[in-house]
Amino acid sequence: MTEVVAALIWQGEKFMICQRPAHKARGLLWEFVGGKVEHAETKEQALIRECQEELAVTLSVGDVFMDVVHEYPDLTVHLTLFNATISEGEPQKLEHNDIRWITPSEIQNYEFCPADEEILKEITKRYE
Repeated sequence: MTEVVAALIWQGEKFMICQRPAHKARGLLWEFVGGKVEHAETKEQALIRECQEELAVTLSVGDVFMDVVHEYPDLTVHLTLFNATISEGEPQKLEHNDIRWITPSEIQNYEFCPADEEILKEITKRYE
């Protein structure tokens, strides 16, 4: 099982979603920013590192919003989604095809990675 972390970053009524690059697995699907937890790294450290690498921002990591296990044909992920805020920097598309800020009511307008489906239902339930 692959440990993966992601950030639920709010800006007012909207939260950040990122579009995966076309050449990667699940290309052009939308997701929360984040990535794999490396050896000897805490989940929080991994999330901070991934956001620096992918968005050139420094995160302040909060509590866990929720976690899910999802089986893809090529791997099984244990995804932990943290509430987080940007403490420094403006998000840049260093890794992603696009970045958007959306409201919970706009979720259905985007095609997300399957691992995010349960999380999106929870966001809709809590915030819509």
